[in-house]
Amino acid sequence: MSVIKVENVFFELDDRVIFDNISLDIHKGKITTIMGPSGCGKTTLLKLIGGQLKPKNGFIKINDKDINRLKRDDLYNLRKNIGMLFQTGALFSDLNVYDNIAFPIREHTNLPEHLIKDLVFMKLNSVGLKGTENLLPSQLSVGMAKRISLARTIALNPSIIIYDEPFSGQDPISMAILINLIVMLNKTFSITTVIVSHDVYEIMGISDYIYIINEGKIVSFGTPDDIRSTDNNFVRYFINKKINYNKIIQSLDKSDEKSCFDI
Repeated sequence: MSVIKVENVFFELDDRVIFDNISLDIHKGKITTIMGPSGCGKTTLLKLIGGQLKPKNGFIKINDKDINRLKRDDLYNLRKNIGMLFQTGALFSDLNVYDNIAFPIREHTNLPEHLIKDLVFMKLNSVGLKGTENLLPSQLSVGMAKRISLARTIALNPSIIIYDEPFSGQDPISMAILINLIVMLNKTFSITTVIVSHDVYEIMGISDYIYIINEGKIVSFGTPDDIRSTDNNFVRYFINKKINYNKIIQSLDKSDEKSCFDI
């Protein structure tokens, strides 16, 4: 069952084609990853899914609702069911950990403060950071800050969680903890999980489905085994980190178009 459906989406920005009639399905309760080199529009795709941007053609549906046809209040209500873990964490720097996690609960519910307190501590426990509630973001390590951001992301028990480069800047131990949390949340609560990431090795280990984007097109999709067995040269280079940089640079010299490789 498709929870998120992207159908024939065409999107351009400043006369540059970002997506050229792409289609993809995000299935309920599965971990789906979107990969591709920097500049390919992965984060832009997340903004299209969230309704922050609108495609020129095509449509995007979440739970069978065309988000670009929804009224503002209806889109606002739909977003309450979607958690977003930003690449930078995006914690409020002037609020302590407790108030950061409590913020979406206070914003979207009328719960009394004693119940909010219970929820905040429950979320802190779920990410293994009990006792940090009085710390400010500036007092957190990068790994801790990402986990606090995840606690805030799940504060309203969303059925969909979107992760934008969740492993960036993480040391191996913090990354392992975060990977375990993502998988645990997905399996325990049947959360539909969407990940944007460059981290090939980690993604291959946890994803149910993978889409790889390059130059405005989806160049490969399927299970991790499908991706590993592809005969697409770009995908093989990308997942094995064996990109021929000299060849890419030579191709750029012959073209006015910038290639979507991470040079």
